[in-house]
Amino acid sequence: MINNLVLGYGKLGKEIVKQTQWDYLTRSEQDFDFCDIHSYYKHLCGYDTIINCIANTDTYSENKQEMLNTNFKGVCDLVNWCNQWGKKIVHISTDYVYAGSSHPAKEDDIPLYAKTWYTYSKLLADGYIESFAKDYVIFRTSFKDSPFPYEKAIICQKGNFDYTPKIASLIIKLINKNAQGIVNVGHEESWSMYEMAKETNPNVKLSYDIINENMPHDVSMDVSKMKGILS
Repeated sequence: MINNLVLGYGKLGKEIVKQTQWDYLTRSEQDFDFCDIHSYYKHLCGYDTIINCIANTDTYSENKQEMLNTNFKGVCDLVNWCNQWGKKIVHISTDYVYAGSSHPAKEDDIPLYAKTWYTYSKLLADGYIESFAKDYVIFRTSFKDSPFPYEKAIICQKGNFDYTPKIASLIIKLINKNAQGIVNVGHEESWSMYEMAKETNPNVKLSYDIINENMPHDVSMDVSKMKGILS
């Protein structure tokens, strides 16, 4: 039997644990520094697969060093440790790496857009994992609160984002299928945030606001690889 550990207990990590009862490790309870592998590696030893859900997701933050430390350096150290001890790393990445690419973006497309430190740091981590991890899967995805919690939803961004329980369920199935490489994970068709919001909040109002000048307007992905694995 394969033993899985969820690293991080944010929205996605918590939902994965809820659906699976897999063990988890959280900074708030175990008080470790993700950027210092020596502060927590002993908690990883009894597991075959480490599912990394830890990230700085302050999408438009200008804090370069904080983004690079959490989203890149911490991941590199974890990859090196997993290689040394024969563990598989499952890494949660983002659809934002596809902004500015042709759409729907495929897993082997070359990402062209990194106007924020968040996107840049996540892209660097993806590249390191691809180059050096011996056993890995990268899930590029985007997950939202359910039900949609806001009064307004934008229509000026489209992608394959979906609600956290749905994304967690897909990721769990892909892990159990031993998915490898990069896999785009999300709604089967690209849609706007407004269209998604209407599913759980029928009274949501349409908004044309631009959240940030660096907000990508199209992060649509080709999810045919995901569907093939799960078929």
